[in-house]
Amino acid sequence: MLSSPFYPAGRDTWISSPSVIAHIDMDAFYASVEILDFPELKDKPVVVGGSSNRGVVSAASYRAREFGVRSAMPVFQARILCPDIVIRPGRMKRYLEVSRAVIACLQSFSPLVEQISIDEAYVDLGGTGALFGTPENTVLAIKDKILKTTGLTCSVGLSTSKLVAKIASDMNKPAGITIIPPSRVRAFLDGLPVGKIPGIGRKNEEALNRIGIKTLSDIRKLSLRFLEERFGKFGSRLRDISRGEYYSPVVPYSQPKSVSNEVTLDRDTDSPEVLGGVLLDLTEKVGRRLRKHGFRGRTVTLKLKDSDHRQITRSVTLDRSTQQGKRIYEEAMKLLAGCSLKVKKRLIGVGVSNLEPAARAGQISLFEDKIREEEKWDRVDRAVDDIVDRFGSGALKRGRLRRE
Repeated sequence: MLSSPFYPAGRDTWISSPSVIAHIDMDAFYASVEILDFPELKDKPVVVGGSSNRGVVSAASYRAREFGVRSAMPVFQARILCPDIVIRPGRMKRYLEVSRAVIACLQSFSPLVEQISIDEAYVDLGGTGALFGTPENTVLAIKDKILKTTGLTCSVGLSTSKLVAKIASDMNKPAGITIIPPSRVRAFLDGLPVGKIPGIGRKNEEALNRIGIKTLSDIRKLSLRFLEERFGKFGSRLRDISRGEYYSPVVPYSQPKSVSNEVTLDRDTDSPEVLGGVLLDLTEKVGRRLRKHGFRGRTVTLKLKDSDHRQITRSVTLDRSTQQGKRIYEEAMKLLAGCSLKVKKRLIGVGVSNLEPAARAGQISLFEDKIREEEKWDRVDRAVDDIVDRFGSGALKRGRLRRE
């Protein structure tokens, strides 16, 4: 049997639960698809990524992970750790095809499916008992259908909220099920290190550790007032999480209102050069996501967070919508130039909003030279997208992002 529940639970244990949420996480997705399509790779250490020493590992099979190989690792380092490693170029179209098949499987169990990445999704199983039985039986059926449909395994977390389900799905990999029923949520959370909270970031984890907070049970001992004074709104969220009371609904796909990326910096900085370099990477990612989903946007927003957690946002609305990383970067840099850097920054982000489908985006410009220039950069961006889709995210970088 593929499952090994963390806690057994019966039908009646879910009656008082505000929700029943499953988090489905495909196991080593890109690498697993490669092994599925090329059976001769079975039992070999396989990674997906750029083949040159400047390339980056996008995904690693579990066999490769046994040698210490991890995603985001430089390929040259992966080769040192595992000389026999097999490096496969990325095939994004194929991965998207399999991803769509997985989502279709999930939608056959519930209309409430929220895909959060190409290999992860939440499923709201509330009200499905009459059709599929207990939540435990339902997630077993989900795993079985995904395996039969795609030939791939997944790991599943089942609990009362998206947050707990996501943490649980990572505890019994690969091909496992971890079930945290309502009666065990508090006990489960109490022993968790704060670093296990999705999205907490290294800086917040270190700040909590410095005041003696190691686990979620430590957070629960502190007053809401203290947490909010120390961490702002994040402090209130921490308290709700520690009490097992942090809920958010499963939201099926709808047209996005914005596309954004942000990053918490390894070190607080006031360097325009460092912030500009990070912005270049972020705007490339935002532009690529806009093109992937077929949108252009008119409003560019810069987000900064000071070392004291004070947040700053600046926006500009363009006369013509765009999906070009170059244009987004130029506008974001203008916004950055208008911001004071007297206080070091710990987070930087960029977003594009006021979206519309690319096919009908914008009004015709009176300046034909400007149109030709935009079309030229559109072609450059599409060519870069094709290369990245084929060879992985580490295959091509703008010159400023390359490190010798």
